[in-house]
Amino acid sequence: MLSLTLSERLALKGRAHALNPTVMIGNAGLTESVLKEIAQTLKIHELIKIRVMAERPQREEILAAICTQLNAAPVQHIGKILVIYQPNPDAHLIEIKKMPRHKGKKPLSKKQLGNR
Repeated sequence: MLSLTLSERLALKGRAHALNPTVMIGNAGLTESVLKEIAQTLKIHELIKIRVMAERPQREEILAAICTQLNAAPVQHIGKILVIYQPNPDAHLIEIKKMPRHKGKKPLSKKQLGNR
């Protein structure tokens, strides 16, 4: 499973805000065909939203399974929406910037970053 720093995760959350879910996981759960579809979508877009129609413990298991099998990074899990990131060196559509600094001083806090 890929890991992200706090600043990378915050930048990806901001980019994912405007996205619509591209894959839906229904009552059948995480099947091979759904996993292949997620892998193809990640290759194209690098950052995707997934809507999961299951209970919370199952959603957490599905998120962990997707990230470990596809070597992706979990960005966000809010309600029934999962946000996943997998960098593609060929496409390289998303460029993650480093944490912004405030007038040459210490890095901004989470609260300060959230207000931007």
